[in-house]
Amino acid sequence: MSKRIDFQVDPENYRHWRVDYEGDVAKLYMDVDEKGGLFDGYELKLNSYDLGVDIELSDIVQRMRFEHPEVKAIVLQSGKERVFCAGANIRMLGGAAHSHKVNFCKFTNETRNTFEAAGQESGQHYICAVRGACAGGGYELALACDHIILADDGSSNVALPEVPLLAVLPGTGGLTRVTDKRKVRRDRADVFCSIEEGVKGKRAAEWNLVDEVVANSRFDETIAERAKEFAARSTRAAASEGVKLTPLKRTFNDNGVTYSTIEVDIEREKGLVTITIKGPDGDAPASIDAIAAEGADAWILRAARELDDAILHLRLNELELGTWVIRSQGDPAAVLAHEKVVTDNADHWLANEILLYWKRVLKRLDVTSRSLVALVEPGSCFAGVLAEVLFAVDRSYMAEGDFEGDNRHVAAITLSDNNFGRFPMANDLTRLQTRFLGEPGKVDEAKGRIGETLEAYDANELGLVTYCFDDIDWEDEVRIFLEERTSFSPDAMTGMEANLRFPGPETMETRIFGRLTAWQNWIFQRPNAVGENGALQRYGTGVRGDYDMRRV
Repeated sequence: MSKRIDFQVDPENYRHWRVDYEGDVAKLYMDVDEKGGLFDGYELKLNSYDLGVDIELSDIVQRMRFEHPEVKAIVLQSGKERVFCAGANIRMLGGAAHSHKVNFCKFTNETRNTFEAAGQESGQHYICAVRGACAGGGYELALACDHIILADDGSSNVALPEVPLLAVLPGTGGLTRVTDKRKVRRDRADVFCSIEEGVKGKRAAEWNLVDEVVANSRFDETIAERAKEFAARSTRAAASEGVKLTPLKRTFNDNGVTYSTIEVDIEREKGLVTITIKGPDGDAPASIDAIAAEGADAWILRAARELDDAILHLRLNELELGTWVIRSQGDPAAVLAHEKVVTDNADHWLANEILLYWKRVLKRLDVTSRSLVALVEPGSCFAGVLAEVLFAVDRSYMAEGDFEGDNRHVAAITLSDNNFGRFPMANDLTRLQTRFLGEPGKVDEAKGRIGETLEAYDANELGLVTYCFDDIDWEDEVRIFLEERTSFSPDAMTGMEANLRFPGPETMETRIFGRLTAWQNWIFQRPNAVGENGALQRYGTGVRGDYDMRRV
């Protein structure tokens, strides 16, 4: 699995999904091409999926929000007879590198969260119509929807059979959504997750595994009724025309990637990558209508899309680059001016979607298993939404005062209202609230300095950065830190960083990304699952896995 995985796809060339748009309702069909696997060595039978299938789904959900603002309800259903979805492809999991399995689970979780949030935040509600077998990751697709309808035909069922069949856990948040979202009783959940055949008919509804069970004769009629009901109560603002998400302009080479607003520079021998975010190169649009006219070329949207793509590319394709250094360059006032246009028009559907996109991109950064460090240097533009990056990273270093021979403006940070509630983390706290969990008064202190140009002394006093150094010490201090960081065990770093990033209250999302992903990471390396005689290797042979029965 050495070829580069690309997260940009063309809707004209989808291989696994199709969408029919009918006014305020869209019908989304999962119709996986068996021969369309991302890698060789397996076929995607029974609507099973791999990362390529989910990349297309993620693209569809994103385009639904931007290109089809008229849509208020989406019906997710199978395009095949007698099967809804068999879940993640077992042959793919059996043959994939451990790192790919874990990254696959993480991305699919982020995708589920995206269309789960679409109903809560954007008024685009997903209804899942299950006819046929709905197992493993297939049921996890259903769990992320707002409403699940199961056909009562004697064969349609829902199941999470990973434990008895594969010796692993439902890797896309299945266990957590069953208990935390659907509030299934613990003992019933234990039974449900221990049986291969799943649950069908009225019992599925009684146990709250689905919302309703409908006879085949009324199945299509009921789906149409529910779609109309969800569309009618949607809070989505009326809009007649969307914004087309045109292809990103990117250039890949051995030493990185160049976008219009993002520069990715790789130092392989050091295990380092530097991501430079470029501020706007022009005046802010005069209105939200002007942003709509610019479409995907508007800086505030373009930067979010390019940063998102860069994060995903580095996550999946550059596994040995364990430390990311994030910089910015540009005019902080310009960043704030562009941000202000969308913030002042947050009730406009497009402005709302742009802000929500930034929320998702920042969350993706939060859960990225890399050491993250930000450098606030002369000429930087960490202001407003870009300042959130400083509070997402593990450490931040700030240049103090003028640097000899450097005529760029002095390093500074500028806060906006958006740093105090617009972009919450998975724990439902802002990054500043998370940062100052033991000193809540510091958040109020920082809020009182909104709009000020905060140079190193003030930023340090407010606790907004980790260290400040003048031009005499800057280069050596940053170099020593990076050399030390890249010398540590990547396993220890992954565990330490994930534990430190989400203090405070537990939510369904933090449980999925923290607790469950950590267990899945461990279980996916156990011989009982992936060994020569493990369940993943023996699946489909008629022979059960040969388990080491010691509990550890």
